[in-house]
Amino acid sequence: MKRCRITVMKMARYDDLIARYENPIAHACELKEGQVFVANGWQRPEGLCLSAWESMSPFVMALAHGGENFYDGWMRDKRSAMISCNDGFRPVSFLIEALEEESD
Repeated sequence: MKRCRITVMKMARYDDLIARYENPIAHACELKEGQVFVANGWQRPEGLCLSAWESMSPFVMALAHGGENFYDGWMRDKRSAMISCNDGFRPVSFLIEALEEESD
């Protein structure tokens, strides 16, 4: 099983939706663009939010086990995926890449 690099690529924020629908949240997301995590196989990296992990873990699992070419050529690099977390108010886009390193 391989390790996977997870990079925070872009963070969006929809203030109009937040103002209209969300109850105030003190710390909704602590991530930063460019931040990198490394998943040891199927294990969630420390510091990666559980909600984001739940959105991406099926892709990490597949890539860690040698899966590739999701959706018949969706990604230029067939050993990667671009996944967003499920926060509709402030979605975060993550690039997930299979590495050559074996997991522990």
